Amino acid sequence: MEKLWKYKKIGEVCIVERGASPRPIDKYITDNESGINWIKIGDTSDSMYITETAQKIIVEGMKKSRYVKPGDFLLSNSMSFGRPYILKIDGCIHDGWLVLRDENALFDKRFLYYYLSSKTTYKKLKSMAVGGVVNNLNSEMVRNVIVPVPDKEEQSEIADLFDKIKKILDDRKQELEQLDTLVKSRFVEMFGDIITGKYNYKIRKLGDVAFIGSSHRVFTTEFVESGIPFYRGTEIGELANGIEPSEPYYISEEHYNKLTKDNTKPRIGDLLMPSICNKGQIWMVDTDRPFYYKDGRVLCISPNRDIFNSKYLEYFMRIKTLVEYPKLGSGSTFAEFKIFLLKDMDVLVPPRNVQNQFADFVASVDKSK
Repeated sequence: MEKLWKYKKIGEVCIVERGASPRPIDKYITDNESGINWIKIGDTSDSMYITETAQKIIVEGMKKSRYVKPGDFLLSNSMSFGRPYILKIDGCIHDGWLVLRDENALFDKRFLYYYLSSKTTYKKLKSMAVGGVVNNLNSEMVRNVIVPVPDKEEQSEIADLFDKIKKILDDRKQELEQLDTLVKSRFVEMFGDIITGKYNYKIRKLGDVAFIGSSHRVFTTEFVESGIPFYRGTEIGELANGIEPSEPYYISEEHYNKLTKDNTKPRIGDLLMPSICNKGQIWMVDTDRPFYYKDGRVLCISPNRDIFNSKYLEYFMRIKTLVEYPKLGSGSTFAEFKIFLLKDMDVLVPPRNVQNQFADFVASVDKSK
């Protein structure tokens, strides 16, 4: 039973260390297949495992980095912070990772993975994370997280149960992906291919057919315990995936009313996206409930309703941002879309009635989800 389990700090049962990066990293990257795996966040997927890397580094780079082994756990300490992965390969990690090593083999690795992936653990990590726009964890914070340590047989039984649940969820996800493929095929048939840029209708600049902007600045000192939800890029990403944000920040209704006296209040049918839009996280506003959003880090596209069906434009922008994001160059840590870049983006403008037909098709497919 859970109440009989032993509980330990992670630091008492696991080695926790931060990664390190040889600099400048380009000097250490190699095309040689005998090089050492260079593990980055881009090498991850929805799987619990990391099985391969896109890049390798030379031996000299390993001496200035952190070497990790199969069976080690990696935690992202920024961006999707706290997300765990189990290594199936060896390699080196940069300082965007923390490694957890269960040297005494106290855990069924699946059990520890599921516990670290839980909302309970996420909330603990979030409460300890530091930083402004991007939360960050450090080794000491993770060492202080409490974890249950049942006997290994019970861990395996629990992990087996979660494996079965995960299988059901994965099967359902595959069904949804098949429906998404159906919508994608219909889009290409009706309008052309966004990836190749071969379209069936005319192209215009997004800034000519939509208002592109953001919000007024809200300071952390202006947050309150409850009130009007305040969404950052993280929450917009959740809404884009049909998930209601569970822990947004809040501002007072009085402050909200002051902020929205001009045109920064989103309307139903407007599109919101995080500036770091690397996964097509476009949310079409579908509620008149009041909320506000972070300036600069969340961008608003308010389309000309005479020209666009918002559902059509939402789908177009989801694919378009996926295509364009890898092309962005940035001198900072993370590439971002900016207002001027969106204004200059080419968008496909089919006749409004054809857009409506596509939107109706999407609505019919959504009923099967």
